[in-house]
Amino acid sequence: MSKFPELAAVALAVALAGPAAAQSFDLGRPATEAEVAAWDIDIRPDGMGLPEGSGDVWTGEELYVDLCASCHGDFGEARGRWPVLAGGDGTLTDDRPVKTIGSYWPYLSTVWDYVHRAMPFGQAQMLTDDEVYAITAYLLYLNYIVEDDFTLSHENFTEVRLPNEENFFLDDRAEAELAAFSDEVCMTDCKDAVEITARAAVVDVTPDDAAARERREAAAAGADAGVTETDAAEEVVEAAAEEPAVDPQLVADGEKAFAKCRACHQVGEGAKNRSGPHLNGVIGRLAGSIEGFRYSRAFQEAHDEGLTWTEETLAEFLAKPRTYIKGTKMSFAGFRQDEDIDAVIAYLSTFE
Repeated sequence: MSKFPELAAVALAVALAGPAAAQSFDLGRPATEAEVAAWDIDIRPDGMGLPEGSGDVWTGEELYVDLCASCHGDFGEARGRWPVLAGGDGTLTDDRPVKTIGSYWPYLSTVWDYVHRAMPFGQAQMLTDDEVYAITAYLLYLNYIVEDDFTLSHENFTEVRLPNEENFFLDDRAEAELAAFSDEVCMTDCKDAVEITARAAVVDVTPDDAAARERREAAAAGADAGVTETDAAEEVVEAAAEEPAVDPQLVADGEKAFAKCRACHQVGEGAKNRSGPHLNGVIGRLAGSIEGFRYSRAFQEAHDEGLTWTEETLAEFLAKPRTYIKGTKMSFAGFRQDEDIDAVIAYLSTFE
């Protein structure tokens, strides 16, 4: 018997009375239209729920630098353990895929909705609709989905497709998996033999094949012409020695412009590889040749084809990395001013 007969009687009465009994407590009230609107902010893949507005890439860059870069990095590469937003092309089949807007996310509405609903961290929903459009446009730009003159708006929103969209599909577990697992379950002697194919979380722990790398470098350096990689590098150095000294002011300007690169690359004494390789001695160096750095497939192919970093090739790359080496994982979209490119190259030339 219950220790609280009065409460038991009330509970029984409520249970017998059904849904209508809730009205007798006189709790709560219907939500107002304004309260419902404050929560009803989701955006669907077909554009339903999008507010009117627009924002361009470069406005988005300014907002991103002020509000987002402290966590997500200057170019979406992330700082510390904050999420990476750009790059990751071709990594979804790796043991540790890099899941970003460009490599994994399904719909642009997912990006817009998340920025609108939850960002900036600690100040959620402070952005205007136009600011959300602008930041979303810049994130598309960082992921090589649009060009730098792009403006995103409610009118062209549904025309933008993310690269991985086709790999998402409607949940069919009710028809597929549920039927398979509804059959009688095997509990013993289900297989003739068991084979262990991998261990631990990461399978790819094989060291770099130094001999194979040396063979690739020799072939790429022009074996047919009898020119080795060392010979080619020496020729570049000798040619540079014949040229006049680099303008100190140009070097100083390059140091300032290089600030956009420091998030990923180091130069100078003690420089180490970070999310990008160090750039000491980059002038005259074969692309993708820093030992111990794991290059993207695109850079490995450039390496095998014999691409060498000269002032000319660097200038073309720094202007539009995604065009010069298609498939590069480098998030930086390129310098807009030729003066900045010349200055950065002059600055890099001072590090051997």
